[in-house]
Amino acid sequence: MNVDEVRQIAGRIRAEMAKVVVGQVETVDLLLTALFAGGHVLLEGPPGVAKTFIAQCFARTLDLDFGRIQFTPDLMPGDILGVNLYNFQTGAFSLRKGPIFCELLLADEINRAPPKTQAALLEAMQERRVTLDGTLHTLSARFMTVATQNPIEQQGVYPLPEAQLDRFLFKHVLKYPSAEEERVIVATHGLRTGHPDPAELGVSPVIDGAGLAEAAQAVSTIRLNDAVIDYVVALVRATRETADLEGGASPRAAAMLASAARARAALDGRDYVIPDDVKALAPPVLRHRVILSSAAEIEGRHTEGVVAGLIEQVEAPR
Repeated sequence: MNVDEVRQIAGRIRAEMAKVVVGQVETVDLLLTALFAGGHVLLEGPPGVAKTFIAQCFARTLDLDFGRIQFTPDLMPGDILGVNLYNFQTGAFSLRKGPIFCELLLADEINRAPPKTQAALLEAMQERRVTLDGTLHTLSARFMTVATQNPIEQQGVYPLPEAQLDRFLFKHVLKYPSAEEERVIVATHGLRTGHPDPAELGVSPVIDGAGLAEAAQAVSTIRLNDAVIDYVVALVRATRETADLEGGASPRAAAMLASAARARAALDGRDYVIPDDVKALAPPVLRHRVILSSAAEIEGRHTEGVVAGLIEQVEAPR
């Protein structure tokens, strides 16, 4: 498979999603980029903007083994990872796998569980494996987490720890649809009862596991020249050097940004990265990895504006 075929597959996935998902073009593009970059995505938005439905449709188009965890305040790590149960008949322990043993995991309303439970995902997201009672269990090489959360201004939620946030390639903020988009949503889904099922609505698989492996191999051939590497490093280091931010992005963020830029190039049918790939992906890569300084907060500034300013300030290669 070559990069032009990757672009065609991405186009078919977008078209399949568009059958039932109104708007949300940027959301779908970021999910595709994360898929081919081997990353995870955090979707933030108010209830009812289709965060869960988008993840379900995405899994359906990829024909992936889909798992879902509804995060609640009483959820325990064992409810996510699984537990070893003692069998009195055989006199041995056997593993009852948790829902994390899948290919695409929807961590729904992840910020409704306390940090201890959220931390159960750390090893899985970073190394695609889990440790239970000292034994390592490998997850699928295609394992991907799509987490959703409501804005932290709402009651009954726990802000995600920095270590958890850093595991997500992108944080994407979903907003309410436009008036025209909302009218289409009501006309399309308003005559149905219950939660819409992607399969029943006609969403079909576009690619299988073997195809995804070939696409990932094609993405791995994308060229990243020294000038673009220097640009990525300069952008990330700028977040640590500005007085507007108390905490900057990590070296992991720089590596993830470069990987995502390669995936975006492949989705456009190019076998090389351009500075615009980095510019386009820098906001969703950086927005959840930086901490606004107290002085900037007092001045009424926001993380989004600071990150946008740094992107403008750091000179891109020509």
